Amino acid sequence: MNYSVKKIGQILNATTQIDSKIVTGVSFDSRKVKSGDLFVALVAENDGHDYVQQALTKGATAVLVDDRHQIDSKIPAIIVSDTLLALQQLGEYRRHQINPKVVAITGSNGKTTTKDMASAIMGSQYKTFKTPENFNNEIGVPLTLLTMPDDTEVLVVELGMDRPGQLTTLSELVSPDIAIITMIGEAHIEFFKTRENIAKAKLEITKGLKSQGTLLIPYDEPLLTNAQVKQNVQTFGQDIKDINSSSSKTIFTYQNTRFAIPLLGRYNIMNALAAISAGILLHIELKNAAEALQHFDLTKNRTEQLTISHGVNLISDVYNSNPTAVAAVLATLKIIPATHKYVVLGDMLELGEQAASLHACLAETVINANVDGVYLVGPLMNKYLYPILQRRFDSAHLHQYETDQLAELIKDLQTLGENGDVILLKASHGIHLENVVNALVK
Repeated sequence: MNYSVKKIGQILNATTQIDSKIVTGVSFDSRKVKSGDLFVALVAENDGHDYVQQALTKGATAVLVDDRHQIDSKIPAIIVSDTLLALQQLGEYRRHQINPKVVAITGSNGKTTTKDMASAIMGSQYKTFKTPENFNNEIGVPLTLLTMPDDTEVLVVELGMDRPGQLTTLSELVSPDIAIITMIGEAHIEFFKTRENIAKAKLEITKGLKSQGTLLIPYDEPLLTNAQVKQNVQTFGQDIKDINSSSSKTIFTYQNTRFAIPLLGRYNIMNALAAISAGILLHIELKNAAEALQHFDLTKNRTEQLTISHGVNLISDVYNSNPTAVAAVLATLKIIPATHKYVVLGDMLELGEQAASLHACLAETVINANVDGVYLVGPLMNKYLYPILQRRFDSAHLHQYETDQLAELIKDLQTLGENGDVILLKASHGIHLENVVNALVK
């Protein structure tokens, strides 16, 4: 990014002042501003206009502000009616200026892992940029567009969603060539009420999908396979052969090519096949895709495998959680070769009026996983799942903690198990089990 204040004003059809300054980056957090940045004063819980001077002191070249706030005439500025909308318009301009092929990914689970896989695959033959961390909302997506390098040939972008209409905005913003829906689960069912409504909202990703673009969907999800979509639709997940799992990787054959991914679980095979299918559409050779997936950069806390001091293996999947995701990861835990296995389950959030039944329904899944110990964290797990599990586990093998008792949980887990045993941690991000993981691997 290398725009003058005047150029940004022209792109946004906005008023500018001291417009000869050059902007080389963008930030909406005054604490993270770097020299050359455009500071975007967003109005949310905090008003970014209150931090304009702090941003300038940190090195901001200019500020993007709205016309309802007074701004010193000596400050380089772009003045608009809505700073969030302007940020999105600036991102959209850059998307079309650089004009990479865009692979957009959404889904109730697996979108970040699929993003990481797709980026690795595309990177085997193209100059590729992907969504940093989890920058997947109305702010993060335009920031992704504005931070991608000038020579980007393929952009792999993650699109999040927690309400109707959100994916329409994001999809139209990035104008994808390929769109992927990884799966339909129960994430955000508090707001959508049914999986059918979630599927309908996920299909909004096609609103910005180019007319000649392709939508990739799992072959075994009728809520998607029966949907009416104008663009080309392809399914993924079929024709997998020779699946084998070890404690550190999953091996499978697809189209006569052997793949080995450093992740566990059939759900990660599905994520890999979504990414591979996108690669095929962009003419990536399967041998290159297979090599890329052997070692790729995985965003932290997405089915991350770690080892603590006394040799116990941790499986950390603590960024989000819902019943479908918990069932999938427990099915994986069941087939891992280990003498002893333990599971730490934190509350699944944003399930609304279905929270009680959806937490209770995990009981059979937990019992069938054949674990040696269960550690429950949070009021929902303790109220709805714990009483059911008490019928099958004694007090030595079933434990409960409130969300303010993570220190006690850490202490109990630090000496749990022996070399080669496995502890799985799964919860919604709001439970903050990442703090438990970080403490255990110190």
